[in-house]
Amino acid sequence: MRKVIALSDAVERIPEGAVLMIGGFTGIGAPLRLIDELVRQRKSELTIITNDTGRPNVGIGKLVSERLVSRVIASHIGLNPDTQKQMIAGEIEVELVPQGTLAERIRAGGFGLGGILTLTGLGTLVEEGKATVDVDGQTFLLERPLRADFALVAAKRADYGGNLEYAFTARNFNPLMAMAATTVIAEADEIVPVGVISPDAVVTPNVVVDHLVAKERRHG
Repeated sequence: MRKVIALSDAVERIPEGAVLMIGGFTGIGAPLRLIDELVRQRKSELTIITNDTGRPNVGIGKLVSERLVSRVIASHIGLNPDTQKQMIAGEIEVELVPQGTLAERIRAGGFGLGGILTLTGLGTLVEEGKATVDVDGQTFLLERPLRADFALVAAKRADYGGNLEYAFTARNFNPLMAMAATTVIAEADEIVPVGVISPDAVVTPNVVVDHLVAKERRHG
């Protein structure tokens, strides 16, 4: 299957109301071109699983500002008063998950685990409505795995086969999310021939990447 496709074609595959995992940390390492195209195509009623909602009109913040998001699962809303206003007004549902727990729930979804056991959140609002499990006399909170219809990830480099290499903090959520979605759409700063990226540098292998967004041609 040809993995490199046009940006517009990639986003056209995402239906209204889809559940999306979107990589990045306050906008750093986020798939900015894919987010911009979601806004342009006016994909709405989206559920977004992400670390945070960034800033107004920056990264994921653009989706919030354009009121295209109905639900967010995140560790915090970030420096984004738009999310706060919509949350208080009941226009957007926000589920806050401790950051480490969020990462592990995504990992569990990607690796086929039935959930994770954690001490984080016991005795707080996080525990409400959730099961607990006793292990050798210690009580743990059972947190269930997270999966999505699509993962939108950003990489430093990709080859034409779909192997992905990340840089610095972009490795925090992007690789986990690439394992935890039915369809993975990646964008990269650079696309190189197969073999240019050292096998040791490949973090997300091509077998889990469904579509790679083509680099746009610059005119002039």
